Amino acid sequence: MGVFEIVITLGMLVLLQAVLGFDNLLYISLESQRAPEAQQSSVRKWGIGIAVGLRIVLLFLLIKMIEAFQAEWFSISWEGVVEGTFNLHSIIVLVGGVFILYTAMKEIFHMIVVEDFQTEIKRDASSAKSVVAKIVFMNAVFSFDSILSAIALVSGTGEKPGEISTAGFWIMVVAILTGGALMIWLADGVSTFLQKNRMYEVLGLFILFVVGILLLTEGGHLSHMKLFGSEIHAMSKTTFYFVITVLVLTEVVQTRYKRKLLAEQKHKA
Repeated sequence: MGVFEIVITLGMLVLLQAVLGFDNLLYISLESQRAPEAQQSSVRKWGIGIAVGLRIVLLFLLIKMIEAFQAEWFSISWEGVVEGTFNLHSIIVLVGGVFILYTAMKEIFHMIVVEDFQTEIKRDASSAKSVVAKIVFMNAVFSFDSILSAIALVSGTGEKPGEISTAGFWIMVVAILTGGALMIWLADGVSTFLQKNRMYEVLGLFILFVVGILLLTEGGHLSHMKLFGSEIHAMSKTTFYFVITVLVLTEVVQTRYKRKLLAEQKHKA
């Protein structure tokens, strides 16, 4: 690979890591709030740091053992109800989707029934480790798409067709490390914004809910799943970001409209 080609490939991979890491960053910012307040920043940094290390290990494993990840584990054939062929990749993505949906629904329900917003998050010393573990686990789930996309970009740089050169491997490692550094840099800012603007936590949780649906459709697509005779197709990133844009715009318009109504009521009073 020439220097120009290396620079272009590295730039594309860093951009890919940044775009695909948005949903991961949102999850990290929301989940870290469950740790003791004094440890939240270090929890985010440790969680992302460990996850980046595991992401590099996962990259190496996927390059060497991609067939093992794609090999069939089991299949379900309940004709007319549910059908599918599952491998390790699809199982991990499906479990991640279920976990994200559960987390989002639990927090949304909690917001509805909570009475004291200052004490509703229970924090204890042991929760920091569990939060770090959850961040690392979900980062691994989110890693599959970005790593497989990165492998596709550098595939064929080796001597044989489809082979990845040593330079290609290190380019992906640098891109992963750069993406991790960006996440560490942005995580505190996103978390601080959500803490200062509690109303946007609801928006964040519904975005997280959409992320869970994204993962479930991706897992269903990978396992060629059919529900009641209808094949499940993966939600495209374009559709995902369109839905997120609509949610954000709706929240912005609704917030401004509420402020306008409150101002009018105050003026009349």
